[in-house]
Amino acid sequence: MTEMHLGHLLEEGTAFEALTRGPNVSAERFEVVVIGGGQAGLAVGYHLARLGARFVILDAMRRVGDAWRTRWDSLRLFTPARYNSLDGMPFPAPPHYFPTKDEMADYLESYAERFALPIRHGVTVERVSARNGRYLVEAGPHRFDADTVVVAMGSYQRPVTPPFAPDLDPGIVQFHSLDYRKPSQLQPGPVLIVGAGNSGADIAIELSRTHQVTMAGRDTGHVPFRIEGLAGRFLVPIVIRFLFHHVLTIRTPMGRRRQRQLRSHGGLPLVRIKPRDLAAAGVRRVAKVVGVTNGRPVLADGEVLEVSNVIWCTGFDSGFSWIDLPALDPDGEPRHAGGIATDLQGLYFVGLPFIYSVSSAMIHGVSRDAARIAATIAQRRTARVPA
Repeated sequence: MTEMHLGHLLEEGTAFEALTRGPNVSAERFEVVVIGGGQAGLAVGYHLARLGARFVILDAMRRVGDAWRTRWDSLRLFTPARYNSLDGMPFPAPPHYFPTKDEMADYLESYAERFALPIRHGVTVERVSARNGRYLVEAGPHRFDADTVVVAMGSYQRPVTPPFAPDLDPGIVQFHSLDYRKPSQLQPGPVLIVGAGNSGADIAIELSRTHQVTMAGRDTGHVPFRIEGLAGRFLVPIVIRFLFHHVLTIRTPMGRRRQRQLRSHGGLPLVRIKPRDLAAAGVRRVAKVVGVTNGRPVLADGEVLEVSNVIWCTGFDSGFSWIDLPALDPDGEPRHAGGIATDLQGLYFVGLPFIYSVSSAMIHGVSRDAARIAATIAQRRTARVPA
């Protein structure tokens, strides 16, 4: 399908439920509605404001930065402060310092205040559809009418657990890594962490001080140097700024290959934790968890684990089912080229992995994507104005 105006969709009789709701729905009208008030939404807002657009940012959280504040207590960023800035405001820390998640949250809150970005908090978008040739954004009792919608959200929206998770014995404490905060949430006894990526490894190291920990999942590889050591001061800029930002992009064969790997759940390598760290902490590595027998998790090799706690570090899906438009592929992922929806004019995405490069989902990469998308919106706005 080639890109088309919403008006064309209506003329062709596209079956959107929103079209039957009639003209009497009262909605606030904006040029642009930005959905998501995290770093991606703030970056988009900064550039839209500089271009003079009339826009609003809708955020489900009660406070800017809450998506970071609600992560586990000991979380620190994988990138040093010099790469944690959005356009227009440097991160207030020494360049080689690795911020805590609360420091990142406070930075984002200060950023929104400094540039007086128009954010509506506690507004959870439930539907985006088409009405009268424009976009209708619905959020509880709120309605927003817009020429343009920017979905400024990451792909970590809805936690995923395997279908057999409910079959675990009720006596086993289990929850997703999204809900993990600190070791005191667990009961005494062995812990199984399902998923061997960065979240799983970080949590495993922390829990190994108080529990016997088993971690299930395939080896995702690891960064071969200490990011906080002397080598990291020289190599982190090469990896983050050069490799992730300029080499692994949608414009290079190497980048497109990496993009396909990520889409097929290839996973990112361990960044801070190394396999030898896990071994030194006494974390046992085992095969994939494939099911449950008599209330206990079962591994691919048939071993049944006697555990008291299970933490599912099994990732997320994008959770974009509320986009009631022909904008998603059969897997529910947005169809876009560089963040520009391929099938609809006026719909954009920022904050997803590989909008343009590996760094698109990182703080320093999201600003570049936001600037480009905002410029595209401005160009199309100018094209619509008669000479």
